[in-house]
Amino acid sequence: MNKTELIAAVAAKAALSKKDSEKAVNATLDAIGDALASKKDGKVTLIGFGTFEARKRKAKTARNPRTGETVKVPATKVAAFKPGAALKAKVAKK
Repeated sequence: MNKTELIAAVAAKAALSKKDSEKAVNATLDAIGDALASKKDGKVTLIGFGTFEARKRKAKTARNPRTGETVKVPATKVAAFKPGAALKAKVAKK
């Protein structure tokens, strides 16, 4: 499912127009992104769905497989998602 299909699905389930659904989906994604990028907690928990969080990745040295040369990879912050119990159960159903 891509973003356009998600907007259409939200419009159908919530009985909204596609334009309103697009605004809602974009606002939700922007809010999650802003929360992860913030210097505060960097965490968004949606009970039953899961948790989005910003995790710190340490600096490391890696190897370029083409040349064999070692490269320093700087420390960075990455987005991560941990599914909740209800989502795990829904996905596990067949």
